[in-house]
Amino acid sequence: MRPDTRHILAFRHSAGEDLGNVRPTLEHRGFTVQTVDLYTGVPMPQLSDAAGLVFMGGPMCANDDLPYLHHELNVIRHAAARRQPILGICLGAQLIAKALGGAVHRNAAHEVGWTDIHLTDAASSDPLFSQLDPVENVFQLHDDTFDLPAGATRLASSPACRNQAFRCGATIYGLQFHPEMTRELIEDWRADLNLPGLVAPPPACARLAKTCEKIVGGWSTLL
Repeated sequence: MRPDTRHILAFRHSAGEDLGNVRPTLEHRGFTVQTVDLYTGVPMPQLSDAAGLVFMGGPMCANDDLPYLHHELNVIRHAAARRQPILGICLGAQLIAKALGGAVHRNAAHEVGWTDIHLTDAASSDPLFSQLDPVENVFQLHDDTFDLPAGATRLASSPACRNQAFRCGATIYGLQFHPEMTRELIEDWRADLNLPGLVAPPPACARLAKTCEKIVGGWSTLL
């Protein structure tokens, strides 16, 4: 069976990890997005038929001994082998890095809230990141980081975390930051995680939505 060129599977890892800006960015381009919540015990869908796979964030570590994470690591390896496009966000990026041979470990600093990422020289020729400004203000919430897999290209860094974005091959991208965050989603996280200093300025959220549009929308053109 040929892949459905308009269907995308999005793997989530907790009830609070909504797709946010990612879903409308893809749906406005004519894609259907099916969420896959393996952590709830649902069966694995047919993978090879999808145009692309998205792996969202989560409160756990990619190194945790959780059956659904082991399944996802295998999914990523097999998808990469058949050159199926993959996009990972936060935990999703860490899972991609680990599945493809990089190590996941604790970051030197807890990165939370609005921070700047700095694009690398390699980003200027990347199909997605060449559309961004040299410095982008994005939303962060993570304790862990990762080493790049062999052959991967670093696309962005921050002062607190060297690997903020990378590309493997032509269609596999990992983002440590959260381009999906909306104002409502940030407020939900602030309340759920008891983070009183976490604020969601409307201008910053609007800029982040445009950043998501450029990155995720650009990725969708590779499907």
